[in-house]
Amino acid sequence: MTTAALGSPRTYQVRTYGCQMNVHDSERISGLLEQAGYVRAAGSDDPDVVVFNTCAVRENADNRLYGNLGHLRPVKDKHPGMQIAVGGCLAQKDRGEIVRRAPWVDVVFGTHNIGSLPVLLDRARHNAAAEVEILESLEVFPSTLPTRRESTYAGWVSISVGCNNTCTFCIVPALRGKEKDRRPGDILAEVRALVAEGVLEVTLLGQNVNSYGVEFGDRLAFGKLLRATGEIDGLERVRFTSPHPKDFTDDVIAAMAETPNVCHSLHMPLQSGSDDVLRAMRRSYRSDRYLGIISKVRAAMPDAAITTDIIVGFPGETEADFVRTLDVVREARFASAFTFQYSKRPGTPAASMPDQLPKQVVQERYERLLAAVEEITWAENRKLVGTPVEVLVAVGEGRKDERTGRLSGRARDGRLVHFAAGSYAGQIRPGDIVHTTIDYAAPHHLNADGEPLAHRRTRAGDAAEAGRAPRTGGVSLGLPTVGVPPALPEPAAACDR
Repeated sequence: MTTAALGSPRTYQVRTYGCQMNVHDSERISGLLEQAGYVRAAGSDDPDVVVFNTCAVRENADNRLYGNLGHLRPVKDKHPGMQIAVGGCLAQKDRGEIVRRAPWVDVVFGTHNIGSLPVLLDRARHNAAAEVEILESLEVFPSTLPTRRESTYAGWVSISVGCNNTCTFCIVPALRGKEKDRRPGDILAEVRALVAEGVLEVTLLGQNVNSYGVEFGDRLAFGKLLRATGEIDGLERVRFTSPHPKDFTDDVIAAMAETPNVCHSLHMPLQSGSDDVLRAMRRSYRSDRYLGIISKVRAAMPDAAITTDIIVGFPGETEADFVRTLDVVREARFASAFTFQYSKRPGTPAASMPDQLPKQVVQERYERLLAAVEEITWAENRKLVGTPVEVLVAVGEGRKDERTGRLSGRARDGRLVHFAAGSYAGQIRPGDIVHTTIDYAAPHHLNADGEPLAHRRTRAGDAAEAGRAPRTGGVSLGLPTVGVPPALPEPAAACDR
C-alpha cells in the first residue's frame, strides 16, 4: 500500500540516467515535487510517484528505459494510485511513443518543461488518463525552479542550456534546443546562495561552456565569469564542463591559472584524433588545434589533469584513422578518458552515413583504446606517489570503503583518492577537507594509507552531519534577455597555486 493511501504526503523517487545536466535537472525535479508537497520515499518503500529522467545519447538508452518500465508495471498494479512519469531527452525524442509502448505510464514531459511536472501529475490523476506534454522551446530557464541539492559540499550551476553545434553523431541539440545563456549576475547569485548553505565546490554546466556569452555578444564572457567566482568568499573550488575545442580561448587558460579557486582540471572532448573523422563528425577543429590547447594549458598549469571523451568506430573510420587517435591519446597524456563505441542514433546525420563499421571491428578497436588509455593513466598517476594532496571528502565515491576502512574524495585536480582516516577516525565528515600523502597509484584512483597530514572541519561537513541538504529557490527571472549584461566585477589580483 502506498503511503498516500494512509493519509500521509505522497512520496516520490527520481531515477536519473545520463550526463551531469540530467543529474542537475533531477535536483530541480526533486525541488519542484517537494515544493508541491511530495516527500522523498524511504529506501525500502514503494513510492507514490516514480520519475525517470532519461538520456537519449547512447543506443541502449531506449532498451534500458522500457526494460525498467516493464519491471515497474507489476509494482504499480499492486499499488492503486501510483504514478509513473518519464522526462528528459528520451521523452523529448519519443514523445507519445512512450505511452504507446508502455500504456501504464501516466506522464511524459520533455527537456523544455520540467516545471510542468507537478501539474501534469495532478491532471493525469484527476483525468485518469496519460498526460503527454512536450514543448519545442524553453519557456522558463530551468534555474528559476526550486532545487533540492543532493550534496552538502558540491553543487551544479547551469550557465547555459542547449547547444548551437551540429556534430553529426549527436542528438542533443535536437532535444535541448539552441543555446540560451544566463546573465552573469544570476549565475553568481546562485553560486553565492550555495556558498551561504555551506557548499565548497561548484561546477559550472553547459553543453559548451566556452561559447557562453554568444547570446549577449561577449566571446570572452566565460573567462570573466571564472575570474568573478574568485571574488566569492568561502567558495574553495570551481570546475566546469564541458568546453569545446573550437571555442577555447587563451583568456580561459589565463583565468584558470590566475584564479586561486578554479581547479586545474579540464575535461575537453577529443572524440577522434583523425582529422578526416573530425571533419565527418563536423567537429570544427583538428588534432593539431586540440593538442595546441593542451600544450598551452600545461604551460600555464603544469599540474593540470586533463580528461576527455573519445568515440571509436565512427562510420568510415579506417585503421589509419584509429591509429591516429591512439597517437593523439599518447601525446595528450590524459588523466582519464570516457571511451564509447559509436552508437547509431536515429535522426542524426551519422546514422545514415555509408561505411557503418561491423561490431567486431569496433569492439576490437575499443579494447585497444582502453588498453592504451589505462597504460597512460596508470603511468600519470604513478608520478603522484609521494606527493601531498588536498581531498574534499565525498559520499559514495569508494565502493570498497567500508570493507577497506578507507574514506574517499576528490583531489583539486579531480582525481579520486581513497585515504585512511588514521587518528582522525570517526571525526571526518563528507564535505570536510583532508590533507594526506599519496602512497599508491592505480589506473583510475590513488590511495593514501598513511596518517593524514591535517583535517579541517567545514560548514559543509556540519551540514552533512546534521543531515541537511542545500535547497535553493529559483534564481533569475525567466529567460535571458537580449543585450549586453552588466559588467562582471574586476578580478582581484591572485597568486599562482
